[in-house]
Amino acid sequence: MRKAFIISVLFIALSCASDDDARNNPFLVNLAFQVELNTNLPQYGALNFPGNFVVVNSGGLRGFVIYHPGNSQYFAYELSDPNHSPNECSKMTVSGITASCPCTDDNNEYSIFNGQPTQGGGQYGLKAYRVERSGNIIRVFN
Repeated sequence: MRKAFIISVLFIALSCASDDDARNNPFLVNLAFQVELNTNLPQYGALNFPGNFVVVNSGGLRGFVIYHPGNSQYFAYELSDPNHSPNECSKMTVSGITASCPCTDDNNEYSIFNGQPTQGGGQYGLKAYRVERSGNIIRVFN
């Protein structure tokens, strides 16, 4: 009985895989930041209503987009294209629920609903940031 337990524990411990390689994007560094958005202010008021997003140019590497799909959910993503080094054209623009890179060497597009690529050949999805809402304040941080 004891042997079976030890073998089971070893099997479980050895079968666990790390996803560190998938999360460690070589193009985007981890910067510590915190931005508070007051939804009583006109520039952030759209976040009170489902289906809206706001682009914030401070925080992160090249700013971030925050999207409110509904209920109490909010998603925030870095606006630097995650599939090439930051350069003069790698800041993405947002239209609808799509973030797209204006660089002419690729046509990368990403969903701001789930951060996944929707077009292009990139292996990395959008870099997600943490989001908390307390009353009228939405805090985005890394």
